[in-house]
Amino acid sequence: MQKIERALISLTDKAGIEGFATELATLGVELLSTGGTAKKLRDAGLAVMDVSSFTGFPEMLDGRVKTLHPKVHGGILNQRANRDHQQQCAAHGLKNIDLIAVNLYAFAKTVADPNCSLADAIENIDIGGPTMLRAAAKNFHDVTVIVDPADYGQVITEIKAAGNTTLKTRFMLMKKVFALTAAYDTAISTWLEKVDLENNRFFSGE
Repeated sequence: MQKIERALISLTDKAGIEGFATELATLGVELLSTGGTAKKLRDAGLAVMDVSSFTGFPEMLDGRVKTLHPKVHGGILNQRANRDHQQQCAAHGLKNIDLIAVNLYAFAKTVADPNCSLADAIENIDIGGPTMLRAAAKNFHDVTVIVDPADYGQVITEIKAAGNTTLKTRFMLMKKVFALTAAYDTAISTWLEKVDLENNRFFSGE
């Protein structure tokens, strides 16, 4: 198993990320990030490459498009032991992204406000986050994916010991991803069922 060389960190809930990212940097892992997460890591004294610099394509559309790029998803989804995948990566300049630490826009918190408008709710539906998470989870054989800060410690311990996480840990983390994305989509669907589109208000359900 190859060593973890590059991590992409993009968080809404940034609790504990400075310590985790510092440990990664100390272990020689290159840090990629976006927006507010990148700023927080730089404020902690860490060297961070913006995803826009990594892809050569700017964040755009008010932040709706940041990580939706082949250099991100190719870097996540390529199978490291697949010779054809590796030839394609070399041909297109794709670099591996070995670790993903992502959590999602706070949709449930947003719609918990009784004054939340449909427009506000829609803007808090995360697209890039779930896409990266699902990509990394699908390729768990090669990629470590973290959605829960409680797992930072175990991941760092394993990287220190062997340069990477164990397959057992990556499988456990993969299952957390699909549980999270399923719950996230369910929360969106459940809330939208209550919306009266014509009047931009909720159905009472009574």
